[in-house]
Amino acid sequence: MKRKTRLKGALMLLLTALIWGAAFTAQSKGMESVEAFTFNGIRMTLGAAVLFPCIIINDRLRVRKMTDQQREEKRLRDKNAVKYGCLLGIVFFAASNIQQHAFIYTSSGKIAFITALYIFFVPMLGLFIRKRTPLLTWLCVLLGFAGLYFLCVKPGEIGEINKGDLLALGCAAVFAVHILMIERFTAKADGLKLSAMQFLVGGTLSGIAMFIFETPKLSGIFDASVPLLYAGVMSCGVAYTLQIIGQKYTEATVASLLLCMESVFGVIAAAIILGERLSARELIGCTIMFAAIILSQFSERFSKANKKTA
Repeated sequence: MKRKTRLKGALMLLLTALIWGAAFTAQSKGMESVEAFTFNGIRMTLGAAVLFPCIIINDRLRVRKMTDQQREEKRLRDKNAVKYGCLLGIVFFAASNIQQHAFIYTSSGKIAFITALYIFFVPMLGLFIRKRTPLLTWLCVLLGFAGLYFLCVKPGEIGEINKGDLLALGCAAVFAVHILMIERFTAKADGLKLSAMQFLVGGTLSGIAMFIFETPKLSGIFDASVPLLYAGVMSCGVAYTLQIIGQKYTEATVASLLLCMESVFGVIAAAIILGERLSARELIGCTIMFAAIILSQFSERFSKANKKTA
């Protein structure tokens, strides 16, 4: 993979993490007014609603310039986008709602830390599909884990395990599957359409669950309108689409490390927007995380150099 395309993918994933970091506050605030399935059903539907007009306009502009062969290739990729988008939507529905329910039982800091354990689950699950992870990348994962601990967990808090923590752990495992699926599917389908189908399926399933298990109220939805708009338009519509496109140029384990920066950006956003001061512990965590990310960008080059000298 060319250096420029790797950098392009890394920047997209860092921007994703930045948007997600601010979205943590939106998710937590939204749960004060609406329940989990209601929140996710609306935000995923908003994400799909933002993307479908973009897809229609983009297709109309591109099709005019296509040859017959290119149109046939487009039809195949569109079929793949529907098929793979449905699979991604089911997994995304599961991961997002497990995480959203965790907010009922535990703190957002612990959820951020435990959810980010997908940095371990991604390379571990990769072993089952014969996907080797370079030693330097494993080192970056360990560094990232240490940084997240300093950033998100207060001394003594990690020992208090509750239902929310277990839900966040389950969410981390499902998100790891989601990351590996995206890596597999992005070469076979258009990223924008994959993302839109993912939200359409996830939003539909969340909407069905909303009416079965919850009692949505218009007053609560109106009170949560700002968090819902941010989570729907920015976190879903923009950030998850950037994730799918960015992962086209980035190896899954490195991608998981870049996406974990949402915890760092969440703390920084709180400091800038809410005026919260960063503690020494949080600064150490941020520094370690940034070091892990920078080191991870040399992993592929280092492993290639080792192969040449072997």
